[in-house]
Amino acid sequence: MKIDKEKVLLALESINAHNSSKSIVAENHVRNIQIFGEEIDIDVYSASPALAVKKKLEVDIMQAIADKVHPKAKVKVHLSVPETPPEKSQLKGPALPGVKNIIAVASGKGGVGKSTITANLAVALAEMGFSVGLVDADIYGPSMPMMFDVTHEKPGTIDIDGQRKMDPVENYGVRLLSIGFFTAANQAVVWRGPMATKALNQLIKDSHWGELDFMIIDLPPGTGDVHLSLVQAVPVTGAIVVSTPQAVALADARKGVAMFQMDSINVPVLGIVENMAYFVPPDMPEKRYSIFGEGGAQRLAEELSVPFLGEIPLIQSIRESGDVGRPAVLQSGTQASEAFKEMARKAVEQLLRRNDDLPPSEIVRITNMAGCAEVNKKAK
Repeated sequence: MKIDKEKVLLALESINAHNSSKSIVAENHVRNIQIFGEEIDIDVYSASPALAVKKKLEVDIMQAIADKVHPKAKVKVHLSVPETPPEKSQLKGPALPGVKNIIAVASGKGGVGKSTITANLAVALAEMGFSVGLVDADIYGPSMPMMFDVTHEKPGTIDIDGQRKMDPVENYGVRLLSIGFFTAANQAVVWRGPMATKALNQLIKDSHWGELDFMIIDLPPGTGDVHLSLVQAVPVTGAIVVSTPQAVALADARKGVAMFQMDSINVPVLGIVENMAYFVPPDMPEKRYSIFGEGGAQRLAEELSVPFLGEIPLIQSIRESGDVGRPAVLQSGTQASEAFKEMARKAVEQLLRRNDDLPPSEIVRITNMAGCAEVNKKAK
């Protein structure tokens, strides 16, 4: 008995496609049929990758051909299945209600002044007219309560839609939460990763932040659990990496940039800030000493093709301001204040540029027109 393609197709029309009232022929699931005497090779598409569905389809084909074409036909069934789409990264969590932009401030190593940069950035943005919140995510070394002169304050509680939430402390126009509010001054925080992660999530999500143009998050040094927990918890708009000009700090700053640029994280790096860039003696303002090297962070930014947000000089008043809880950016007209304001303007400028570059689903939203006008004026 001669086997031909028409008989095979007729037999296959008796087999319904998975989850369909139509046959596998009508659904165009039969892709190819080749006949070599009593051997039949069939390429067929399985609408489901499930093993049980594929096995049933294979058995049904062999039985239909045996019953309706040739009882001794040697049938080979080659199944193709739908391609499984790559899993979407679960690292970026849902948006925070009312929070338009989340900026993470990081450093590859400790001691480069990351928290000083964060505090002054937050206050500078508030001075520009933006609504700003700050999360001190440096779980093991919280310093923001001291830098904002609120070491003796405690967050309150507020009822929101029947839920009790933390009410952040506020000073200098910045709403602030830190693990430092919940520990004694001489108490060491000795927590494993999961506990630090839980604490970070509580600070961010179990609090009433209200409407914020910016949430600034001061991360601990390095790359680790807290950093991953952050991008798992919230969609981070962008990151700022802080470094000094010296080679050992730059080596770690490079790793910090690389972490945010990993495919699984993919957080835009808004720029690199060079802290302690140079020292000017107060009694010799014409002198400038590059104690930690010169221009290292700017060269790194150029090498990595990320923006350079500016130099912050090594000035005694910056340290003194942090110690007494009054960020140096508030000292209007000083060299330190102008350096921090310039850095903040450049950071917002990068957000505005990202607003043009990112797809609509991830648009960076700036609602404060006064701040935007100042940035745009500066850009011109």
